[in-house]
Amino acid sequence: MDISKKAYAVAIVIQLIYAGMYVVSKAAFNHGMSTFVFIFYRQAAATVLLLPLAIILERRNAPPMSFWLFLKLFFYALLGNTLSMNLYNISLKYTSATVASATSNSVPVVTFFLAVLLRLEVVRLRSPSGMAKAAGVALCLAGVLTIALYTGPSMSPVNHHRAFAGSGAAAAEHHVNTSKGTWIKGTFLMLLSNTTWSLWIVLQASLLKEYPNKLLSTLVQCLLSTAQSFLLAVAVERDPAAWKLRLDVGLLAVAYSGFVVTGVSFYLQAWCIEKRGPVFLAMSNPLGLLLTIFCSSFFLGEIVRLGSLLGSGLLVAGLYSVLWGKSKDHLHTQPPAPISQEAPKHQSTGGICGNDDDEEKQQQGKDGDETQLKDLFAMEASPLRHQAG
Repeated sequence: MDISKKAYAVAIVIQLIYAGMYVVSKAAFNHGMSTFVFIFYRQAAATVLLLPLAIILERRNAPPMSFWLFLKLFFYALLGNTLSMNLYNISLKYTSATVASATSNSVPVVTFFLAVLLRLEVVRLRSPSGMAKAAGVALCLAGVLTIALYTGPSMSPVNHHRAFAGSGAAAAEHHVNTSKGTWIKGTFLMLLSNTTWSLWIVLQASLLKEYPNKLLSTLVQCLLSTAQSFLLAVAVERDPAAWKLRLDVGLLAVAYSGFVVTGVSFYLQAWCIEKRGPVFLAMSNPLGLLLTIFCSSFFLGEIVRLGSLLGSGLLVAGLYSVLWGKSKDHLHTQPPAPISQEAPKHQSTGGICGNDDDEEKQQQGKDGDETQLKDLFAMEASPLRHQAG
């Protein structure tokens, strides 16, 4: 299988993993699991995964960390992990897996908008790319408002015999479908969660200039977020029974989010971005939305409303509009690549065909492998995709 076909297959697997995360997390909350306790266990699982990697890969060249930098990491962990994840899970409990998947398409748009406000991006409204990016922001806002304010007729569940049925599922579903105020609050909490994460993404650019070791930066933030989430959960959940993990969907959700999403999917995302770029991966987000709609209806029996579908379409259109504008800017700012006369380029990947790739791989050696591993696992566990950043 060539790189192009393999990249498409990997993108599909990534979207399947995230669709599973939305469905399993929603099922755990429907069964009564505390969202605050869930975040603590998830962050702890991610820390357990990242800690041995940091020890193995950074035991010799860990750069020193000042107290001021540690305070920055504490704030970033509080903003982009603890706050963002807790807002996300509360909103997921109030809305649906479909809304969670749909609003994740707004992350690149919100990140771009924040970058403009912070003067890290420039928008030329008279240019086609500038108009496309401005239209993307408007479409994103329209999509969120449509999901929040317009319900519309419902679509019957695909499967009436739910795999994750439980005593809390019917009550949670009934609450979501009957309380308009709760649905609106959940939708805007989801947008706020995406906004805090997008702000975290923007702040990471300056952080990595000050402390370029991505793996240690990620580990410290994950560890700090685990402590912050623990204190928050202790303050909110006073019942000891809420902390018990049983052999049910709650344990499955913690293990799935902490290890499969953090370990497997982030490795695949890094590989896919390396081979085809972040835009290719972001373009596959709507596939994840379709998979989530089907899986949530089949496994959870969620009722999908027309308003959610229309809002999702507007969010996807906004995502594509911003990505198109960004791609046009990239083409105008990047100098043309030199054309090699020694070997033809592969049409699908733009790489050089022949033996050059094999020789380069042989020359990389052990140091190159370790550097690649550090980059692959230098991404934080997140309830959202964030792969387009």
